[in-house]
Amino acid sequence: MTLQGWLQIVLFAVLTTAIVKPLGWYMANIADASRPMWRPLAALECGLYRLLRVDPQKEQDWKTYAFAVLWFHVAGIVMLYALQRLQPAMPFNPQRFGAVEPILSLNTAVSFVTNTSWQSYAGETTLSYFTQMAGITVQSFLSCATGIAVAFALVRGLARHGVNTIGNFWADLTRVTLYLLIPVCVAGALFLIWQGVPQTVAPYAHAATLDGAQQVVALGPVASQEAIKLLGGDGGGFFNANSAHPFEDPTALTGFVEMLLIFLVGAALTNTFGRMVGDQRQGWVLFAAMGVLFLAGLAIVYANETAARPAFSAVAIDQSASPLQSGGNMEGKEVRFGPAQSALFATVSTASSDGAVDSMHDSFMPLSGLVLMANMMLDEVIVGGPGSGLFSMLLFVIVAVFIAGLMIGRTPEYLGNKIEGNEVKMAMLALLIVPAFILGLPAVGAVVAPGIAGLNNGGPHGFSEMLYAYTSGAATNGSAFSGLNANSPFYNLTLAAAMFAGRLLVIVPVLCIAGTLAAKRRVPVSAGTLPTHGLLFAMFLVSTIVIVGGLTFFPALVLGPVAEHLAMLRGASY
Repeated sequence: MTLQGWLQIVLFAVLTTAIVKPLGWYMANIADASRPMWRPLAALECGLYRLLRVDPQKEQDWKTYAFAVLWFHVAGIVMLYALQRLQPAMPFNPQRFGAVEPILSLNTAVSFVTNTSWQSYAGETTLSYFTQMAGITVQSFLSCATGIAVAFALVRGLARHGVNTIGNFWADLTRVTLYLLIPVCVAGALFLIWQGVPQTVAPYAHAATLDGAQQVVALGPVASQEAIKLLGGDGGGFFNANSAHPFEDPTALTGFVEMLLIFLVGAALTNTFGRMVGDQRQGWVLFAAMGVLFLAGLAIVYANETAARPAFSAVAIDQSASPLQSGGNMEGKEVRFGPAQSALFATVSTASSDGAVDSMHDSFMPLSGLVLMANMMLDEVIVGGPGSGLFSMLLFVIVAVFIAGLMIGRTPEYLGNKIEGNEVKMAMLALLIVPAFILGLPAVGAVVAPGIAGLNNGGPHGFSEMLYAYTSGAATNGSAFSGLNANSPFYNLTLAAAMFAGRLLVIVPVLCIAGTLAAKRRVPVSAGTLPTHGLLFAMFLVSTIVIVGGLTFFPALVLGPVAEHLAMLRGASY
């Protein structure tokens, strides 16, 4: 560990915290459909409503809202699938890429529509500029806006009393896209272009190497896709190497800004929540719980990636940081970033649902890999994706107040709402969907021939690669250990199922909870009401997340990264 590395981490934490309140206020205004926003965009907003024949003031009950969300996802999957299959007939295809294989097209369509961004392909050798722009980039905007809209709906359910409506999905989708995503992404794309990220539809460049060979240099409209992939929690790389590629992340400054973009919306939504329920302290409790889990995981990853590797120590290789070397574990990392920024980026990526990477997680130390998987296994509660992080955290809040109610022997309450059987059942259903696919699919993949065929490694590390893939898919993260041959019918179909379930089978119970809470009468605060705005509840919430969420996966983690760590200590290899 170095002073420079810790200063980078502290600066990131300070800037993220500073952004929470102003951006949270701004998004609370976006959530109020009756509040006018920017005048230049207001006319466009009204025009979209007329085109869609939507009355933004006409709100929907939870079933209508959920149907709109489901229909929108299915329509997006069909459109993105069609774009890939019809790619040769589309414009902006100077490399003349052919149609994407059907099962891979389905996997990719489900991936980006569900805000996962799992990629079983190399973007620069598979997708045309048109597919990247009209397909991948558009879905990155829409899937992000959908997640934020669902979070708005759940918060309205908590804030309202005695009503049957939770907002209008089409108005939420439109306002989030127009007033939040587009302005920030325009600024982000311009910054990336200034730093050296390409933005062009010209054909790939050809260059002569020093020994006279010809090299093809992939280009494309990268900056515009890069901005929304980071802000929107999608994380999909224009290039196969993702943000380790110098055209996606050319400098240490762009890497730092990219990490801020990843956390921007998810962190600030906690303050939006506090404002919408009328008590900002409630939002700060959620932010504090997220911060504790994030910093704990980051400390473990940073310590492991800067420590000496046992195999090198045995032969007296110098692994300490010095002016001539970064020190620590540099396998799979870019020299221009070093272990500190790589550890920070990896933790940010997996603590959110973004999935962008600037180093190869397959090369991280075993316990670092454990933390990266655990970040995703906790149902996106450590900041998480835009919207999905907030509503996943609120699911754990419902479970936490229910457990607290059992302890003190009274009906649990939260923000003036009685938490009863229906809410607890729906919360547990949503929280159990992700573990079912994370644990169930590797159990199948580890014993059937198509699953085993995709492994490049045996033993605990091979199992970790498979477990990471299904964790990433079901948690809608999209990052990979990069050691799994996932472009096969078996993995493409099973990962598509995990991504679909991890997104939509969670959203429906969340909206059901929003509807039932909104219909309830307000419960006045009494002497027996559990305070949920202080440090004590934040600690209780963290404990609930770790015990209820984290221990579910402990046996699987023991079979993978823990076993590999123990084998590494005794000198074994796989």
